[in-house]
Amino acid sequence: MSSSMLLSLSETLNTSEAALRLLISIFLGLPIALLHRYTLYGKCPVFQHIFFATCGVLICLWNYGLNILHSAAAMYVTYRVLKRFGGSSLSVAIIFVFNMAYLLCGYYMTSTDDYDIKWTMPQCVLTLRLIGLAFNLLDGQKPEEKLSASQKQVALKEQPTFLEIAAFAYFPGSFLVGPQFSMKRYLDYVNGRYTMIDTNTFSMKEEMELHDCIIPGISRMFVGLIYLIFYQLGTTYIPNQYLLSAEFREQTFLKRLFTIGFWGHFNLYKYISCWLLAEGVCTTFGLTYNGKDEKGHPLWNGCENVKLLKFETATQFNDYILSFNINTNNWCAEYIYKRLKFLGSKIYSQFFTLVFLAVWHGLHSGYYICFFLEFIIMYAEKDLSQILKRQQKLQSLLNSRPELQILTWILMHMYTFIFMGYCLVCFTFLSYPRYHQVYFSIYYCGHIIYLSYPVISLLVKIFFLKKRSKKIEQ
Repeated sequence: MSSSMLLSLSETLNTSEAALRLLISIFLGLPIALLHRYTLYGKCPVFQHIFFATCGVLICLWNYGLNILHSAAAMYVTYRVLKRFGGSSLSVAIIFVFNMAYLLCGYYMTSTDDYDIKWTMPQCVLTLRLIGLAFNLLDGQKPEEKLSASQKQVALKEQPTFLEIAAFAYFPGSFLVGPQFSMKRYLDYVNGRYTMIDTNTFSMKEEMELHDCIIPGISRMFVGLIYLIFYQLGTTYIPNQYLLSAEFREQTFLKRLFTIGFWGHFNLYKYISCWLLAEGVCTTFGLTYNGKDEKGHPLWNGCENVKLLKFETATQFNDYILSFNINTNNWCAEYIYKRLKFLGSKIYSQFFTLVFLAVWHGLHSGYYICFFLEFIIMYAEKDLSQILKRQQKLQSLLNSRPELQILTWILMHMYTFIFMGYCLVCFTFLSYPRYHQVYFSIYYCGHIIYLSYPVISLLVKIFFLKKRSKKIEQ
């Protein structure tokens, strides 16, 4: 009966049953958070671990059935490796290879031509979480003077118990779609280091503080619901199949480009809405507490995964990186990019970090094309911005003419809007025959522009170099 009702409702909403089940599961985090907030918050950590692990396991069973054994196996093997080898480089290597290999085997066994909601989705979240745990334990064995400021915040001196790892892995507010957070944050939260109450002397003032996180959490979920509605409306107006249709190919070139921009933007709302809902649940739990601002008000942005204003007003691709899927980007920066420092090149570190991200997403060629595009776009954007910043006349002209600043902002926003959609084509359609059809309809314009940029950059630099040398001679 439950499956029949879900199927009927999913058909009404024009979505898959798996997607609807996932959405309901995220919303279930809210009553679970409220129950915890009013019964177990600030109480015995062991009871809280049991509560979180039980709720997470039940939700996982409802979504994926016996496929929960995959996440359980990954978690148990990680625990046994840490128990045997402790916080060592060997532990990190084994846990990294095992979890990534397990995830890739899962992708291989379950892969289709579409983006499917199956057990590999929470598994990819868990993979980063367990690898991060191994790194944190390794950092905890090092002298503090050898650690960076960010490493000091998440390093673990003692190995977590199996129950702690289980609760961390199945935390009901985040194990399905994120956000990522460290074991240190979880343990600090459960052990009362984020609590603002004294359970022995509970007063009305302290009761108000207990409620501080609920309104921000529900507010964040409300914004997520709005983005979910926008996603549903946008993808109804411009569905994926439209980009593969003859009607799309008959439009003018500029209209096709802007259509791809709008399509891509609405498709990103799918991820944003899920992250906002999950972040709201984590905030209602109180997990996202991040100290207080200058006025003494509590901050609840400790697990912030998207900066909406920066995302919606982006004028360069770096704005998207800084505002979209923040926790995963931070994870990659801390555990991949910075750990590749021995390569001696930021370009090499960035390249291999993006390779890791592509592999982590799956085996489809679309992921690799997407992250390759990100790499060359970021290179071109950074290089061109450095060239333009050195042109003093151009900079002084822009600074003295507000109307030129507004025009520049509009053009840059249109540029990022269109080409973010362009990059998302291969990420969404995944297989070569489908994304090739879309790219071919717009003449692979993005590939041509960015792959030819190194030559363009060289010509521009030679031109400005000659111009500067003439000035010096004069």
